[in-house]
Amino acid sequence: MEEKPALRSRLKAARARRDQAELDRIAELIARGGVTHAGEATVVAAYVAVGDEPPTRRLIEELVGSGRTVLLPTVTPTGLVWGRYDGWDALIEHRGLREPTADPDVDLRDADVVFAPALAVDRSGNRLGRGGGYYDRALAELPREHLVAVVFSDEVFDVVPVEPHDVRVGFALTPDGLVVVS
Repeated sequence: MEEKPALRSRLKAARARRDQAELDRIAELIARGGVTHAGEATVVAAYVAVGDEPPTRRLIEELVGSGRTVLLPTVTPTGLVWGRYDGWDALIEHRGLREPTADPDVDLRDADVVFAPALAVDRSGNRLGRGGGYYDRALAELPREHLVAVVFSDEVFDVVPVEPHDVRVGFALTPDGLVVVS
């Protein structure tokens, strides 16, 4: 099995080869699948994709448009804190990320569904992140069935490298649809 750093490098290189037309098409598919999976959820946590990540802006806007409260993370020295999404123009850029300006006054445990970034996920629900551990710490106390890794279709593997602190997810949201991985 590939080591985490080598797999991360390979996945990032593959992501960099995607063109804008493909990402625009994928944004529609991710939004459709995510809103469907959210079902009756009233509070949903998500993240603002940056760079070559699977696009999430349309997902966020459609979740809000359907009457849901969306929580977004802010990176702090001690980990992620969560604030309400108050519109695209209210986001600020911080450390290359777009984050909410709303006071981080909400508990992630209030979310019925959490869409989390990932570079890959395997059939057992192991999520490969970027290596900072922010999401593993934030998601550690949440039920697995609430956790959804957002990845491209070719980023669902049979096995990814895992360490004891890695948090497993229940689903992978891909442009091809929702994959149950638990």
